[in-house]
Amino acid sequence: MGSRRRTGRAARGALTVALGLVLLVALWPAAPPARAAGAGPAGAGVAPAGAGSTTRTALAVDTVIPRGVTVDLVRRTMTLAEGEKRHLRARLEATSTTTGIVGLTQRIRCLDASGATVPVVAASARNHEGSDTVTYAAPGHLPLFADLLFTAPAAGAYTCVLQGTAYSSLTGSYHLTAVADKTWLEADDIDQVGAGWWQNPACESADPTGACTYVGSGPARRDAWVFYDDGTPSRKWEAHPDAVSVSAQANLELTTCYHGTASCAEAMQSHPRGKNAVVDARFEFIQLSMSGHACRTHSTTARRTITDDAHHAVGYSWLTDIPIDPACGTRNFLLRVYVKHVSGQTVKVDGVQSGVTSLTNGLAVNNFG
Repeated sequence: MGSRRRTGRAARGALTVALGLVLLVALWPAAPPARAAGAGPAGAGVAPAGAGSTTRTALAVDTVIPRGVTVDLVRRTMTLAEGEKRHLRARLEATSTTTGIVGLTQRIRCLDASGATVPVVAASARNHEGSDTVTYAAPGHLPLFADLLFTAPAAGAYTCVLQGTAYSSLTGSYHLTAVADKTWLEADDIDQVGAGWWQNPACESADPTGACTYVGSGPARRDAWVFYDDGTPSRKWEAHPDAVSVSAQANLELTTCYHGTASCAEAMQSHPRGKNAVVDARFEFIQLSMSGHACRTHSTTARRTITDDAHHAVGYSWLTDIPIDPACGTRNFLLRVYVKHVSGQTVKVDGVQSGVTSLTNGLAVNNFG
């Protein structure tokens, strides 16, 4: 392994910064399908969980993201009624001026008329592994995606912003650049009536209180149900009476817990760096019976490898246009993600940080036509 990027103080510094989360495009499922029906410029389309038109606002010019600076990249202002919902999706594609590792975080943050942040903030992140990296779909170009279901707490105007932040312990002069057109923010044009949002419990980057869920060897659990037995409040989601089908998705963020990482509790660090991790994940969206048991189970599975060079990874799962079976007797659904350790490092399931920023989340919407 090349020491300039994968070993030594500089590499470790980039990997252990809070929210320095990493996804390997080649090892995880492809990015969520483009939004499809009828909205936005060419190439815009339908959300995996959603129906109706959307508007995409693209970054007009390449924009530098200096180290240690959060940059507002794209804005969308909407006037909403109290309780009105919008599904927002962001894509940030970045290049780098260095072959070293530089952390990159993107956030979808919505502000009220006073400029105050309205919880929740949705985030995803990974380290840009260098301008010479060939494991991305386009060499040197790192893409990140994030999703948020925004609910207006009161009637008024709200501005939702796609932000990018770069960070690293590398020395010298360098920066990341958000790529025009390929960096964008999408939002629904109409209310996502009755849509549901899931997020797992608090889990800070270094986990000083041992609050996070771990799957692996040693003291960790061998498997876990995210949004179900991980401390997430139990809930059922009811499809709207007029919905003809439903769609759902989940973004699951995992972190490898190698020896010496600042991103996991020390007790969960089972192996030296380089062991990597393999997990199986199954996303389930279950229509329940009158007794509250499973009536119709819809699922999708993937085996996922998270390398210690990557350290963090986000996987996207989605199920679209699921019919609502009247024979079940209810329109209630349960959403959860099963995670099973297969080999290698213990992994941490990333959760809500700083009380507001969601890294692992789920979304369900009604389809009315």
